[in-house]
Amino acid sequence: MVTFLLEVGTEELPASFVDEALTQWRSRIPARLADQFITPEAIDVYGTPRRLAVVLRGLPAQQPDRQEEVKGPAAQAAFKDGKPTKAAEGFARSRGVEVTALEIRATDKGEFVFVTQTIPGRPVAEVLTELVPQWILGLEGKRFMRWGDGDLRFPRPIRWLVALLDDQVLPITLVNGSEQCSSDRVSQGHRVLHPDPVVIPHAAEYLDCLRAAAVEVDPDQRQALITAQIEKAAQSVGGVALVSPRLLQEVRDLVEFPTAVVGKFDQEFLELPAEVIITEMESHQRYFPVLKQADSSELLPYFITISNGDPAKSELIAAGNERVIRARLSDGKYFFDVDRKQPLEAYLPRLETVTFQADLGSMRAKVDRIVAIAQQIAKQLKLKPADQKQIARAALLCKADLVTQMVGEFPELQGVMGEKYARSSGEPEAVAIAIFEHYLPRGAGDTLPQTLPGQVVGLADRIDTLVGIFGLGMLPSGSSDPFALRRAANAIINITWAADLPLNLDQLLQQVVSDFAAAYPQSPLQGESLLQQLREFFLQRIRTLLQEDRGIDYDLVNAVLGEQDAEAGDRALRDLLDLRDRAEFLQTIRRDHRLDAIYETVNRASRLAAQGDLDTTPLDPKSVVQPRLFQQPSEQAFYEALLKLVPQTRAAQANRDYETLVTGLTQIAPVVSQFFDGPESVLVMDDNPEIRRNRLNLLGLLRNHARVLADFGAIVKS
Repeated sequence: MVTFLLEVGTEELPASFVDEALTQWRSRIPARLADQFITPEAIDVYGTPRRLAVVLRGLPAQQPDRQEEVKGPAAQAAFKDGKPTKAAEGFARSRGVEVTALEIRATDKGEFVFVTQTIPGRPVAEVLTELVPQWILGLEGKRFMRWGDGDLRFPRPIRWLVALLDDQVLPITLVNGSEQCSSDRVSQGHRVLHPDPVVIPHAAEYLDCLRAAAVEVDPDQRQALITAQIEKAAQSVGGVALVSPRLLQEVRDLVEFPTAVVGKFDQEFLELPAEVIITEMESHQRYFPVLKQADSSELLPYFITISNGDPAKSELIAAGNERVIRARLSDGKYFFDVDRKQPLEAYLPRLETVTFQADLGSMRAKVDRIVAIAQQIAKQLKLKPADQKQIARAALLCKADLVTQMVGEFPELQGVMGEKYARSSGEPEAVAIAIFEHYLPRGAGDTLPQTLPGQVVGLADRIDTLVGIFGLGMLPSGSSDPFALRRAANAIINITWAADLPLNLDQLLQQVVSDFAAAYPQSPLQGESLLQQLREFFLQRIRTLLQEDRGIDYDLVNAVLGEQDAEAGDRALRDLLDLRDRAEFLQTIRRDHRLDAIYETVNRASRLAAQGDLDTTPLDPKSVVQPRLFQQPSEQAFYEALLKLVPQTRAAQANRDYETLVTGLTQIAPVVSQFFDGPESVLVMDDNPEIRRNRLNLLGLLRNHARVLADFGAIVKS
């Protein structure tokens, strides 16, 4: 067994590309090796800002020999009167065998000529020499560049290659116009701490050689070092570091030899909102803030940076970082002070200068639409006048901070600064909180708005976006969703479910679509077409959320949403809470096997009922069943059981109490079994059309009662 090392040395790579490249190699290199019948014992990928590397351990010296069966021409064309034709001779020649080695075999398409050959394994060195350039040049990413006079593209110029099979250099060359980069055993150490070349005598010694040259090539080891150093540095100033996983990963891929450096800033800057300081440090400077305590949001006047320089120069590095953060926080303090010189409402006219979307007008126009939609939601929810007033005020001010200087500098603080400025302007606390909360959730896993004004304004904002963008015909497709419409629809559903808001989404969409048509008569998608697109989109998102987020089985989701069932879809959008409850209840009764007790009965009744003409609305047998036509006691018993079931189903509808309905369906199941299979069973499809229709109506009524919970025909038997 042998070890192979590939190192691609470059100018400093973007941190994001390092992680992307290693992820691609982790999946692609094993697959490409498997294509060549090579399976190493271990594959490790490494990366720093100046290099990407892979070490293959436990490689065979060569591919295994293998048998290969090759299909040739049809037997009829290869042999004539038992003698080989030119077709057979040509095929044999192409495979390097004698004609006598050819075999005739039967296939689904007739008889064909085959040859079985032993393919000797190639030396692994030869195979790797061919594969390595593909591994390097096959990497994908953003902002690739060309350099020199060649066409070779990579995120940064490639400066050296190391390719060792044990202690032997594999000859690999990348040609870039008049330049070329050929493989060697010479790598490079840390720019500052070890500027001399690094000679690697053996592929297995790669990690040790680089560590001796002040380079930790293993990203996991480097991240562990950084984490430990940050923790120790924070403890040295009596605090706890705030470590963002995203920033930690980015910093990890920006350094080769990490050193934590503690810096300090003036106490006066702690008067700024903590969010401003944290955003400045994390997003703009890649610093780690320091908290007083782990469960506190109160900051200490310190920060931690991860240096890639000489640890002996840490004090000098800290001083430089302190000058930078002082200037940045001074700007932040200036913006904060200037922004608060006027009330938040005073910024509303400036929203006229900010475009929401070219065909939908300014952010000020969007605010007016949000206010109107929020009022519609508040009326539908029958909220108290005091709540409606707070919602209207929050809706009016929800985007005002977009034109403040602070948010202009730090767009990620939208909503955060709106809340701060609303408080300083004397707005009610509920209004201030709602301005921040209406942006929640900002992504997967984020918290949801907790206050009623925040929930309603958040719903209104997203519904306006969805209706407007859909109205322009800009529907999301595949992975393209520039306006994050899927995320907006998910948020609407999740907010409604989490807050138990009795929202009639279908009614709300109808109203907003109607208002949109009046305001934007030239939009390409309007009226019923727009409404139908939105309905289908929301039903898709509901389906995904129920299955992926709430763990509801796919067939149970089909049962509550329907499959090509407009009635079920309309019901779902009219009452999202009822939909959620029915789906979760079905999952519960599947787990405890109560579903099994009613499944066969309801399904059999539903299948037969489909041959009748009773619609899915009636529940009371008095209006659609004629007892005078009964011929067997089992029909009368079925009828009476349905009469008893009616109040139970009505209660389930009124209170979303599906326990009561399932209890009723369980009780009626033996009666229906007697109707089908007992001593006094009946033939449903009787020759007499009146009797047949009467019996089908009995079954149709049972189906209708069950449909109050779900379409049992969509459920797969457990």
